[in-house]
Amino acid sequence: MGNAIPFSLRHMTPSHTWAMLQQSFFCGKPKWSDVPDLSGQVIIVTGGNAGIGMQTVKVLLQHNAKVYMASRNPQKAAAAIEELYGSTGKLPVFLELDLADLASVKSAATEFLSKEKELHVLYNNGGIMAPPIEEAMPTGYDLTFATNVLGHFYLTKLLLPTLISTAHTTGAARIVTITSMVHYVATVDYTSFKDCPIRRNRTPFDMYAQSKWADAVLAMELGRRYGDQGIVSMSVNPGSLKTNISHSATGTLTLLVVLIFPVAQLWAGTAPETAQMNGKVLDFARKRK
Repeated sequence: MGNAIPFSLRHMTPSHTWAMLQQSFFCGKPKWSDVPDLSGQVIIVTGGNAGIGMQTVKVLLQHNAKVYMASRNPQKAAAAIEELYGSTGKLPVFLELDLADLASVKSAATEFLSKEKELHVLYNNGGIMAPPIEEAMPTGYDLTFATNVLGHFYLTKLLLPTLISTAHTTGAARIVTITSMVHYVATVDYTSFKDCPIRRNRTPFDMYAQSKWADAVLAMELGRRYGDQGIVSMSVNPGSLKTNISHSATGTLTLLVVLIFPVAQLWAGTAPETAQMNGKVLDFARKRK
């Protein structure tokens, strides 16, 4: 296990550990699966060409939404689109987006806005998990933080006027930001958002947990600021999912990953009752108590 990503237990209190395990492993099966008809709705799913994102795109297409698959790699996106067409008979719209590159984020938003006047749901789903700690952005930001948090923040900011305009017409527009069970145990150090000796002394797991905590905070703040304008912003812990986001992780961390079909984000983005949950954290298709 020389290359294992250590699962940092040093900062975990018993209450935090139990909260994390309870909400992801001992929470029972979700009781919701009734996705409504989504005809007329325009939806963006970042990271939509693989894993949880692709499954989300698939179900949204099956229920008649117009879905933009925002993905970094055109070749992988093309393969995913072909697979989705084979299983649904419908095509998502490819939107090239590299969340770690703010110029790419702006270009993606500009392209989308040139095609659409409404946006009913934005799924801030894409992300990376536990790349080598040596990897930082040319701007100096931690790669995990830049991808999982900054990219989604900027994309949301650029699309907010359209989301608010849509909400004024339809009654609500939703922003669903995918977090993780590990945000329960994040140890946050603001200086480590950018490259520095403190950041380089942290583990990739530390940086991932911190980014997922930041995603939850972002979702809550969006709800606080824009809830009175019709925005419904939620963060979602989708449960323990076997997806390719964990391709960089080995050893102990992979023991946390099991195969469960992702339903929490679909509930958050489509169910009538979740339109009343602005600012909430949703755990595995349940509102956190």
